[in-house]
Amino acid sequence: MAVFTKPELNTNAARTRKRDMPEGLFTKCPSCGEMLFNKELDDHLQVCRNCQHHFPLSARARLASLLDTDSFREMDAEMTSVDILQFTGSTNYAERLETYQRQTGLRDAVVSGSGLIEGQPVSMAVMDFAFLGGSMGSVVGEKISRAIERATESRVAAIVVCASGGARMHESMLSLMQMAKTSGAVHRHREARLPFLSVLTNPTMGGVTASFAALGDVLLAEPRAMIGFAGARVIKETTRQDLPKGFQTAEFLLERGLIDLIVARKELRATLGKILSYLAPAAGDAKSEGAGSAPAA
Repeated sequence: MAVFTKPELNTNAARTRKRDMPEGLFTKCPSCGEMLFNKELDDHLQVCRNCQHHFPLSARARLASLLDTDSFREMDAEMTSVDILQFTGSTNYAERLETYQRQTGLRDAVVSGSGLIEGQPVSMAVMDFAFLGGSMGSVVGEKISRAIERATESRVAAIVVCASGGARMHESMLSLMQMAKTSGAVHRHREARLPFLSVLTNPTMGGVTASFAALGDVLLAEPRAMIGFAGARVIKETTRQDLPKGFQTAEFLLERGLIDLIVARKELRATLGKILSYLAPAAGDAKSEGAGSAPAA
């Protein structure tokens, strides 16, 4: 007879404890596997404390992190995409728009307006990947173009934060036309000798990369951001060539001089402020210069 009896494992209690664990408190980092407390993740601007992986950040959260407190004034907030082509592919475009509007609280994949960065006026547009992959349709292209045009009119710097899978297939040629429209707005802004800063986040792809996103006077990117035109699989199948490892990452592009800076999210506001202090016209110049004349070199 055994001297000691083996205690029975109460598996039901273990299961109960597991079920009682509240959901939505932690997020697993896809890069290092660390379990991150969501409140702490929010406090760190959605950046992993362990490996510095940059999670997606909503447009409004990014605006709050970059602009001076209470300085943001939203423009074109009521602009909404319509299913002009009656797109009926695998999913109904009009229904998808309604779904994403309900889920994100946004009208479309960009928020634009004016504000201050360390006291310096800017016109800004921030894309949100959570809305249809940040794809650029007619409304997104129009809002970005207007943001740049307002900057030209007001003689201030224009900043666009990019996060997009590319052109919006649901709008076909109307979407591709936004590449020319946004690029034209950047060109007119440059002719006025005013700075345009482009911030590339993960991912910045397709028609967005092939238009305004790559036209910044200074190109900044977040660490490990994927930046390119076509996907790696498409390129490999087309060229029949082995591709360099990580060839579409911000680090790869910086090494080859295709972007200017890689800036961690928590340092982006200060970096933009410093660049603006070098490039943007002084407040007095912005008021005194005529719309058709350029500031002194």
